[in-house]
Amino acid sequence: MAIDLDDYGWPGGEIPPSGTLGRIVRVDRGECDVATAAGFVRALSDSQRAQSEIAPATGDWVLVDEDPELGPLISQVLPRANSLSRRDTSEAGLEQVLVTNVDAVLIIHGLDRPFPAGRLERLLVIAWDSGADVAVVLTKADTRAGKAADDVSATIRAVAPETPVLIVGGEEGLDEVVAWTGPGRTVALLGESGAGKSTLVNGLLGEELLAIGEVRGGDAKGRHTTVSRKLVHLPGGGLVIDTPGIRAVGLLDTEEALDRVFGDLQDLSAECRYADCAHDTEPDCAVTGAVGDGSVDARRVARYRALRSELAEQRVRDEERGRRSRRGRR
Repeated sequence: MAIDLDDYGWPGGEIPPSGTLGRIVRVDRGECDVATAAGFVRALSDSQRAQSEIAPATGDWVLVDEDPELGPLISQVLPRANSLSRRDTSEAGLEQVLVTNVDAVLIIHGLDRPFPAGRLERLLVIAWDSGADVAVVLTKADTRAGKAADDVSATIRAVAPETPVLIVGGEEGLDEVVAWTGPGRTVALLGESGAGKSTLVNGLLGEELLAIGEVRGGDAKGRHTTVSRKLVHLPGGGLVIDTPGIRAVGLLDTEEALDRVFGDLQDLSAECRYADCAHDTEPDCAVTGAVGDGSVDARRVARYRALRSELAEQRVRDEERGRRSRRGRR
């Protein structure tokens, strides 16, 4: 079946003369599904030999060659417009690319579970760092838990005042999500297991294409029904990438994380009397003063203090891991 690569987001430009152009729609261990003009191809991936250490990721534009012994083989990963990446929580400072070449990132949270503001902050950082448009989608508003939508929305706006919040329950609110898609436009979904990402994709498709898992009754945690990152073409145009649920969200640059989420409070803290002000009970604190006069939301300051503390602990862990690694090498 022939495929129009413009429908798959091809940005145009010069195509290298050798190889078949395509976009990766799914990555498995050592193999990738690639959409090419001639149809879908199952290609081998050899990141050591073929891509010069650039491992292919879902969303990549690539060239596929026919190897006489191996068959279709990804020979080159074309330059990326952007990437959605997190810090590998098992390795200090190591970048883990989730998806590439995205136009928008939708952070998904199910209203049937507690709202972790700290997780939202970290997801916002990696989403903003991609350079894509970002919104938060609250799912399951049609359940009894949907009554929490207003409170959760208020907390999100306290943390990220400029970030749109979309509320979806069943088919209600889907039109707002559809507005973020469009012909050739790629949207990535981020969130933990059971948050409703696969259900949202099925709603956008109008059919049950992706498997949907049950959630535990006690804490609404879900199983990993999506085990790989898959790019899906929507009938109305545009593409969406459903990703496996993310349990841990590591940040690559802790100082930049604070600036990206709480840059206004970082600037305000420079006016505090003490350089190491914790913005709690210290005298002449510009941050608590702003809370007192109503110009800053107290919930935003509480989240700022919590993220500062978390990132400081992360730096200590990274330093200790580095010391152990150096001792091991010696």
